[in-house]
Amino acid sequence: MNILVVDDEALIRGVIKEYLILDDFKVYEAEDGLKAIEIVKNNSIDLVIMDIMMPKMDGYTACKEIKKIKDIPFIMLSARSEEYDKLIGFDLGIDDYVTKPFSPKELVARVKAIIKRNTKEESLIIAGIKIDDLAHEVYVDNKLVMLTPKEYDLLKYLMENKNIALSRENLLSNIWGYDFYGDDRTVDTHIKTLRARLGKYRDIIKTVRGMGYKIEDKR
Repeated sequence: MNILVVDDEALIRGVIKEYLILDDFKVYEAEDGLKAIEIVKNNSIDLVIMDIMMPKMDGYTACKEIKKIKDIPFIMLSARSEEYDKLIGFDLGIDDYVTKPFSPKELVARVKAIIKRNTKEESLIIAGIKIDDLAHEVYVDNKLVMLTPKEYDLLKYLMENKNIALSRENLLSNIWGYDFYGDDRTVDTHIKTLRARLGKYRDIIKTVRGMGYKIEDKR
């Protein structure tokens, strides 16, 4: 898999590159948006990690131009955490938004999760839970379990992002959408009912105190 890392700070590019190489990714680097566009035109890039604030061309503009060339998954990096900035990014079709400073290990985990989602696997399996995405069905120990559409989407998103702590804000935006006017209790309520439907595997959904939830896969 070829990953393009775009940031005007060489130190940040170097750290991200080092961790990606440890997981056998091939890494391309660019110090600004114009260089990133050139690299995408001339190479087969599978995912872009891009800073927002850069000289010559900012990350948002570069993302827009790159998506005209190829619909590549994007992770945006930013020192700003304002909702407005995230809204712009998701409106452009980015897959994730990471605020600086960040954990390089977590960033690599997010890269893997996005790549896995984009491979469009027919099924997801963790412990005794299986999602057959083609049939839109969930099985617990090979027994069909009936979920509401939102419970299904929530379980799928958690499983696709296994071992990653996901904030309630992240879950709301990705499952319900940014135009949803509910609050964090919506997520908590759906997690409660989802745990009940998973029976003996209810504890696979871990509460991350003060943040949100994650599905833990110890394999």
